[in-house]
Amino acid sequence: MKEFIAKRVQNMTPSITLAITAKANQLKSQGIDVISFGAGEPDFDTPEYIKKAGIEAIQKGFTRYTPATGITPLKEAISKKLLKDNGLEYSLDEIIVNSGAKNSISTALQAVCNPGDEVIIPVPYWVSYSEMVKIPEAVPVFVKTKAENNFKVTKEELLSVITSKTKVIMINTPSNPVGAVYSKKELQDIAEVVLENQIYVISDEIYEKMVYDDHKHISIASLNEKIKDLTILINGMSKAYAMTGWRLGYAAANKEVIQAMGKIQGHALSHPCSITQYAGLAALEGDQSIVQSMIKEFDKRRHYMIERLKSIDLLDYIYPEGAFYVFVNISKIFGRRFNDVNINSSLDFSNILLDEANVAVVPGIGFGIDNYIRLSYATSLKDIEEGLNRIEKFLKKIN
Repeated sequence: MKEFIAKRVQNMTPSITLAITAKANQLKSQGIDVISFGAGEPDFDTPEYIKKAGIEAIQKGFTRYTPATGITPLKEAISKKLLKDNGLEYSLDEIIVNSGAKNSISTALQAVCNPGDEVIIPVPYWVSYSEMVKIPEAVPVFVKTKAENNFKVTKEELLSVITSKTKVIMINTPSNPVGAVYSKKELQDIAEVVLENQIYVISDEIYEKMVYDDHKHISIASLNEKIKDLTILINGMSKAYAMTGWRLGYAAANKEVIQAMGKIQGHALSHPCSITQYAGLAALEGDQSIVQSMIKEFDKRRHYMIERLKSIDLLDYIYPEGAFYVFVNISKIFGRRFNDVNINSSLDFSNILLDEANVAVVPGIGFGIDNYIRLSYATSLKDIEEGLNRIEKFLKKIN
């Protein structure tokens, strides 16, 4: 019988984060008070000056096609941002604007990967990495990392899975779901592997602004010119500027890669929304103190969540250095029961917690590691307090 759906799509799995969110929203629509720790987006509204720029773009008639790789003023602003924040010099033909960082990563993978090429993905990983690799029929190769290293991949771990088919290594700093921030030395070790094997590194830096304590974000591309030439740097406006729904991301890489990405985008997308691009320009050129205010609030919530988790039996966690998540170890719960239900996986726990305590969390299995859940503190302090109260109360009911 003829197959009407491509195998590459049949082999893809739906996003668990979106599934949990949909279930939580369904309960909310029924009038149930659900506390959600699943959000991968800031709960703040887009800053007023950015919204105003979007409205002005409409009023001024900036509603027509733009160049496939983005408008020149925005690419100039991105170039200035990369130089100021990251010490990186990119010309305009080394930058492409996309419809969100997710779109940037997917387009980059399509631009450099052939069927059968291998893409190394450290575990745990953001849920979409593995599925985006499958679109160009490349092969995701998962490398296990260690909790004692905050789940950051090491040189030795990478070397253990490198083959002649390896084309790309994916890194994410600060990371989702762990909140780990790679140090300069750790990035140098990864760069050695990349240069020795002449492969690409896709560096997802979307949480760049959300770094806490004395940690500092460093882009692997900034280490030297050789590693810069093999880096595809990914960033965007969603997290730092609370612009998730606007869909605006970008990539910076060598001209050959950006040209290839532009070809794909020109046929698949035409270009990112013109109005969104002007809003993004305003975001980069406007008052950055608003961003710092949001980060300060995230940090306040982070400290509160960490202190509460310390006092809750059966839970451990990885200390978050960046982003806005806490990765919580629930392995002590496995083998226990709630009423007649056995809890043997992160999905079991997440479903029972949502059904019985009306708290939504993201099961670790979606990130490739089953004995964890992810809690987001991109929600109000009031909801964090109530949600943790419910989790603590629920855990006292299991045996």
